[in-house]
Amino acid sequence: MTRTETKTLEVPGAQLHYEVRGSGPLLLVIPGAPADAGSLAGLGAVLADRYTVVSYDQRGLSRSGLTGPPGDLDVAAFSEDARLLLTALGGEPAHVLGTSGGALTGLDLAARNPGLVRGLIVHEPPIPELLPDREQLRATFQQVYDTYRAEGPGAAMPAFMATIDGGNGAPPEMPDFSQLPPEALETMGRIQGNLDFFFAHVLLPVLRFEPDLTALRSLAPRIAVGFGAASPVGVPLQSAHALAEHLGTKAVEFPGDHQGLAIDPVTGAEIIHDTLTRITAETEK
Repeated sequence: MTRTETKTLEVPGAQLHYEVRGSGPLLLVIPGAPADAGSLAGLGAVLADRYTVVSYDQRGLSRSGLTGPPGDLDVAAFSEDARLLLTALGGEPAHVLGTSGGALTGLDLAARNPGLVRGLIVHEPPIPELLPDREQLRATFQQVYDTYRAEGPGAAMPAFMATIDGGNGAPPEMPDFSQLPPEALETMGRIQGNLDFFFAHVLLPVLRFEPDLTALRSLAPRIAVGFGAASPVGVPLQSAHALAEHLGTKAVEFPGDHQGLAIDPVTGAEIIHDTLTRITAETEK
């Protein structure tokens, strides 16, 4: 069993909860809201024999509480936290893995602070602004927000999930809850507790994100875009392929769907390691 150290970092307006496990090159793992570090603990445990894996709860979520009044949070605010965390960890270039909304944090971190990012993998980053139906999607996400305001997170969640599954009614693959260990059940409980904050303060600002494609193209050899082999044609899958096309790269296939890195961490970890090894070999000759 890999030992996990739990730590906190004071940043302006928040206290970040982060976890450190393993040894080797630094790999920062950024989950997307409303999830937290616990959602990818299995992946971190598999990678810990090859990397010092640092994962954290993004501000306002789970154990990364705000120290001031709640307000809307955009990708720039999240990426600044990632910069501060990497700086606190020594400031050396690190590998970065971002999933879902956490992938947007990774993209913005790389664009603004390229010297901190040794290699970046973004798994199914939802970027509606890159898609041809962006205006319709803006209206769709506004409707999700309006539903939340009128009826609460329980009513808003099905409409939000439809943007992931492409409206085909098939929910993303989920684990068998009856087989989950206590720590995984705790994670699910924290995620449920994040829904109000996510819908009220994160959903719309984050999904209005427009990546700095000029900056990212200059970093393209250091960036890999991942997608789930079983993912339905929703916003995350379409965005992954659109981003890869903008960067002039071929998207990397991972097992499963949008939740694939949590469902099959062993296979996912091997693809991550192979991809980061390739990036390192190509960019650090």
